[in-house]
Amino acid sequence: MAEGEKKKRENPLVSIFFNIIMPVMILTKLSKTGTVSFFGIEMECLGPLKGLLIALAFPTIYFIWDYLKRKKTNFISIIGFVSILLTGVIGVFEFPSEWIAYKEASVPFIIGIALLISLKTPFPLVKKLLYNDEIMDVERIDGILKETNQEDKFEKVLVNATYIVAASFLLSTILNFVLAKILIKSPSGTEEFAQELGQMTGLSYIVIALPSCLVMMVALFYLFRSMTKITGLPLERLLAPHLQDSIKEEETSEKQ
Repeated sequence: MAEGEKKKRENPLVSIFFNIIMPVMILTKLSKTGTVSFFGIEMECLGPLKGLLIALAFPTIYFIWDYLKRKKTNFISIIGFVSILLTGVIGVFEFPSEWIAYKEASVPFIIGIALLISLKTPFPLVKKLLYNDEIMDVERIDGILKETNQEDKFEKVLVNATYIVAASFLLSTILNFVLAKILIKSPSGTEEFAQELGQMTGLSYIVIALPSCLVMMVALFYLFRSMTKITGLPLERLLAPHLQDSIKEEETSEKQ
């Protein structure tokens, strides 16, 4: 694979650092008044408002930087960016903190509804999520489907996969709402609100992301299993070329 292509792939560690680690650390440690020990260093705290703005700046900067670097974004990342913006608006303008629960629930709900609606269009969003050249060898699979005249059968598989993925976002909607209701108790714009927001951000990737990812994995497993039956190809030959190369490199290193 060309070096340029590798550079265009998102680095998950960088994403986690900007979208989770730094916002959580700032909201829970630095959004207070007075001083605090941060990694053994005494630091002046930022205060609730400034802390909230700086914490939200990290995922915002990452979104813009990643887009400029890869020249690539998607529907979900845009929704995520809007979610960050709304959180900032609620905190800065001190709207009722209860709005956070509805905002948190609305994001996955909108994505799930959009997935279902897209089934009625020529561009189903599930193809962006699961059936794309980051995961599968789309060109090879499309060629086989066309040759064997099984495109309609594959479309039915995509519809079923969409229902499973939509279910994962419905689960996320419920869990987001419940978690926000449990954790966000203080008025927006306060020190306690910023810390509760940090706790929610950190816990959401355990309480919400893990169950939702498991459901998403079920959808991916169903899609791969169906594809092997339709195309007659083994799993490893359905994968995108860069994933096949990674598997081969790993197998080679194990043999050595």
